[in-house]
Amino acid sequence: MNALLANVIDAHGGLTRWKRHDALSATIVTGGGFWPLKGLLQDPTPRTVRVSLHEERASVAPFGRPEWKTAFTADRVAIETVDGEVVRERLDPRGAFEGHGMTTPWDPLHRAYFSGYAMWTYLSAPFSLAMPGFEAEEIDPWKDGDETWRGLRMSFPGHIASHSARQDFYFGPDFLLRRHDYQVDVAGGFGAVQYVHDIVDVDGLKFPSRRRVYLRGPDLHPVRDLLMVSIDLSRFRLE
Repeated sequence: MNALLANVIDAHGGLTRWKRHDALSATIVTGGGFWPLKGLLQDPTPRTVRVSLHEERASVAPFGRPEWKTAFTADRVAIETVDGEVVRERLDPRGAFEGHGMTTPWDPLHRAYFSGYAMWTYLSAPFSLAMPGFEAEEIDPWKDGDETWRGLRMSFPGHIASHSARQDFYFGPDFLLRRHDYQVDVAGGFGAVQYVHDIVDVDGLKFPSRRRVYLRGPDLHPVRDLLMVSIDLSRFRLE
């Protein structure tokens, strides 16, 4: 394993502790200017997001109606009732984004797929970055205020759905996550900068509870006036 990644995983609680659990749930509230660009209504209703820790699966509930939830894997996305009855589904969901730009309207299944892979990526990292098929390379550090953050460029394996095949993660002197950069391929490939804040300890594992995603400028600086997505997480629960 890459030496920086090994230190990062240890700082976030370690693989031994991570492997004791199968899933993670949290209460989530989202906002930001990205959703109106996609023609989607966004409200401050708290929802529950649940991700599997050792395979790429995720769900959000409620979704659309109080009795509905999403069911996401890399090759299928669905809206189901809480009893498991399929309301709508889409196979090969990535193909449904072909030709999309930043302002191309999304339907509920587009959103369910995006939210599924995004939240799995966010909540499983950095531990998932040690899974087979991921490749790590240390890159130039990023100077932010008085801190210098070491950078790790991750190449994602083809069977993992995420924002882009290559993503950059930056870590503080304590090896905890500070920043996450990627391109949003399903929305025209625009560059995004995600800052994470307010890390909480859950049974010895550390998770950011506040995430803010900005449009990324050509110099890698965030465009602070363009808050794309806000994510607030609370009530983390390991299963």
